[in-house]
Amino acid sequence: MHTLLLRPTLAGRLSPRAKSYKAVIACIEEPLSVSRVHFSTSPKVGAKNQVYASVRNPDQFHTYQLLSASSRTPLLTMWTASYCPTCKVVEPLIRELVESGVGEAEGGVGYCEVEYDAPDVMSAGLGMTYMISALPTLLSFDAQEAQVETKVTDARKMANRQFLEEWMRTEARRHGNRGGGGGNFLSNFFGKSK
Repeated sequence: MHTLLLRPTLAGRLSPRAKSYKAVIACIEEPLSVSRVHFSTSPKVGAKNQVYASVRNPDQFHTYQLLSASSRTPLLTMWTASYCPTCKVVEPLIRELVESGVGEAEGGVGYCEVEYDAPDVMSAGLGMTYMISALPTLLSFDAQEAQVETKVTDARKMANRQFLEEWMRTEARRHGNRGGGGGNFLSNFFGKSK
């Protein structure tokens, strides 16, 4: 995107009647107004969902958080473990929804699995840092902040396709703004604004 500064010419600002020296000086000393016009030469492209590799160490996790924050898309994380049979059932559904484009119309999301039982993840205490008390857990990060209010730990909800689609769309609406993803405080009382 380019910014073009538009400045009115001095000649256009002087009236034909400005014959006195003081009128000319006053006009020159008056600050010029500057307006900005933003334009882009490329068409607007919708955001695409991004699926990252499984997280096995804290550095990977923080890299994905930074990538997500810099693109102003929330990072959806699924906390799993090798000993969790429910995780193996739920993970393909979540991955399918992300890959199929759920949330792209609202701004897109990033997605990764965090392998809770990976030695580096356990020794770094990532699970404790983000209060992961059950597996599987879905936790969204927006602008590198964990959105614990919308954390999902109920496996029945995670197996519900309709619930997952709505959760992903709500998280995608955050756009790096943190908070509630899709409305303001009053929308809880009066419905979502469009």
